[in-house]
Amino acid sequence: MGVGGLLPLGVAGLLAPFRSSFSNTDAALVLVAAVVLVAANGHRIAGILAAVSAAVWFDFFLTKPYEHFSISGRTDIETTVLLVVVGAAVTEIAVRGRRQRVLAQTDAFYLDAIASSIDVSNSSAAPFLVVGHVADQLTALLQLRACRFERGRYGGLPRLGVDGRISTLDGATWDVDQFGMPDTEVELIAATQGHPYGRFVLTPTPGVAPTLVARRICSIVASQFAAARAAQVAHA
Repeated sequence: MGVGGLLPLGVAGLLAPFRSSFSNTDAALVLVAAVVLVAANGHRIAGILAAVSAAVWFDFFLTKPYEHFSISGRTDIETTVLLVVVGAAVTEIAVRGRRQRVLAQTDAFYLDAIASSIDVSNSSAAPFLVVGHVADQLTALLQLRACRFERGRYGGLPRLGVDGRISTLDGATWDVDQFGMPDTEVELIAATQGHPYGRFVLTPTPGVAPTLVARRICSIVASQFAAARAAQVAHA
């Protein structure tokens, strides 16, 4: 936000000594470029602040009467208004593009977590390597401090269910979006066809609130792990 407010000031100040050698439209385009720079690297408020700042300093340095917050020419008034409008529009486009990019990267991460866990679980790798890989995936998805697997054990801890919701020991639903993960260990049952194979004990990071999608992905990963291990035991 500091850059959003000060960058247009600096650009307008640099252009001021040469204002008689180029048109105000050209100067406005340079200021728009400054707004684009802020919008592409900051958030919505920073981009809008940059657009307003560009309009203010365009008025002060580059329109007559110079170095006054007033405009005498109709064209300059229109250019100033357009600076704000175009700057706000560019900011919104940049914010939306950045959001879509993050969503695409997140989806790719989720798919990779599922695919890699399935591949490793169905491989001939040693059981401790498979468990370690799945635990690493769960740790990354939920930003955990630690994760371990316990064969044939479950109960006595809050539980992360297949719907991605966390149930406390008294049966209530813990609001992860509001409070983040619980400050106690949470169990994630690794079950296949309703039969528990074991559980992953999750040690949350205080203050972290994984998305509902991430939590549901963890349940899928645990189920795939249980199905693969049960199938390998059956064929042993």
